[in-house]
Amino acid sequence: MQSSWRIGSLFGIPLFLDSSWFVVVVLLTIVNRENYAQWGAIVAWGAGLTMTLLLFVSVLLHELGHSLVAQAQGIKVNSITLFLFGGIASLEQESKTPGLAFQVAIAGPIVSISLFFLLDAIAKILPASTLAQEAFLDLGRINLVLALFNMIPGLPLDGGQIVKAIIWKLTSSRLAGVRWAAITGKTLAMLAITLGLTTIFFSGSQSTGGFWITLLGWFCLRNASAYNRLADLQQSLLELTAADAMTREFRIIDADMTLRRFADEYLLADTASSKPYYAASQGRYRGMLFTDDIRFVERSLWESLTLHNIIRPFSDIIKVEEKTPLIEVINLLEIHQLPWITVLSPAGAVAGVIDRGDLVRAVAKKMNLIIPESEINRIKQEGSYPKNFQLAMIAKDTAEEMGKGS
Repeated sequence: MQSSWRIGSLFGIPLFLDSSWFVVVVLLTIVNRENYAQWGAIVAWGAGLTMTLLLFVSVLLHELGHSLVAQAQGIKVNSITLFLFGGIASLEQESKTPGLAFQVAIAGPIVSISLFFLLDAIAKILPASTLAQEAFLDLGRINLVLALFNMIPGLPLDGGQIVKAIIWKLTSSRLAGVRWAAITGKTLAMLAITLGLTTIFFSGSQSTGGFWITLLGWFCLRNASAYNRLADLQQSLLELTAADAMTREFRIIDADMTLRRFADEYLLADTASSKPYYAASQGRYRGMLFTDDIRFVERSLWESLTLHNIIRPFSDIIKVEEKTPLIEVINLLEIHQLPWITVLSPAGAVAGVIDRGDLVRAVAKKMNLIIPESEINRIKQEGSYPKNFQLAMIAKDTAEEMGKGS
């Protein structure tokens, strides 16, 4: 079943409606209808639906505030999605400095506060005690609540993003900012869940307020935990080296072998293999063999030429040492779009190779996560990370942060 629907775009940003949005529209329409019952049933239902839709227009403008500031910083905004608890803007990457991150975080609440003052000013010039005035006052109050609620200092709310930016500025560590803001978010979420459940317990099943507080607390707890896992992932990358991820999934062949023999014994007999080849002779590694290179040699010469003629010395290939930080390994793989990378020992011998599947396996082991070997094999074959393991983005951001701090 489709979970979201694209409804258009604004400023080049795709807009989506999550399936949960339709549920909350119905519920809020019923709740808002009661506020306008004095004007009759038909008007009350129409006003209730209109106010609900305007609420989500306010949420959309709030998220556009974040998105447009991010775009001004050169950050791509993948989408804005309206769902059960409001809206979320999906950014391709984080801001490069804590000051810029603060600007993105505060932009949404500023939009909502501005809407509150604008709507309140309009309401004051409208005839008193009319439906129009009541609607503008209500919508203004909704935007005020939206701003104040989002300023709660815990992830995933805007206030948590602000806390993250402040801690990042004070400690010069984005990781520390995420950790503190996630801890605050989890604490506040647990308090909300406790309050909601307590309200339900003492007020009975009729307490819709307690139900929504509990549900909102669960949502915040889930997302704060996700941020915490992201921080754990970044910390793991900082602690791992190439030696922790490398494997022996490569082949060593005789550099004195003719091209014809190599083609017959390896290329034709082992077409399904994707393991890299390294050539050695007289007890020494001579370099790496790229199988495509043999195609540029005339077949009439395959009987006389040996692998020495086509191997690439280690000085000409991208490689790392066993002690190289895993973050650097990931960035090299992405920058040069390599399927794998060679790991050399201090003596200059091939110690191992690393591909994206090896990286995911090493990080999962470090974090005590269970990832099926079938998934690791898929990653190796397709060369793409799982959605919840965005190692390329995290490694890039971490390297940039370390570069600024050095």
